[in-house]
Amino acid sequence: MVDKDKISLAAEYFNQGYKLHLSGNIKDAIDAYRKSIDYFPTPKAHTFLGWAFSLYGRYEEAIEECKISIDLDPEYGNPYNDIGSYLINLGKSDEAVYWLEQALKATDYEPRHYPYFNLGRVYEKKGDWFTARKYYTDALSVNPNYELAKNALLRLTAMMN
Repeated sequence: MVDKDKISLAAEYFNQGYKLHLSGNIKDAIDAYRKSIDYFPTPKAHTFLGWAFSLYGRYEEAIEECKISIDLDPEYGNPYNDIGSYLINLGKSDEAVYWLEQALKATDYEPRHYPYFNLGRVYEKKGDWFTARKYYTDALSVNPNYELAKNALLRLTAMMN
């Protein structure tokens, strides 16, 4: 049986970590996320710990946290997209495609414009501008106000003319 006090403490530490994270205090956010995980590991806490690691350029650790998240809940889409993004940052765009496609398949994932945008980034780097354009357009069909996708689509369209 799960201890409700542990779950409550885990949630408190996660929320504290998230607030610290958003305020730019990444070091203390990492500590809070770790405490949350110590009390009750959740996919979200592992994913956000990975995100915090990534802000220090600790992409391999970030990827490991996301993989733990996926093991806990394979339908949670955020860690798939995050792994893809970290691999792009590591210069491993070809490896990123698999993870980004998995993000699109996940049933528990709201910001679906992110993997579309990241796939656009991958294909743009590869010089496959038509595929990149399709993914940027897909990102905008999910979130018409996503400025990064708008700018990427405009830039790419200008380069194609």
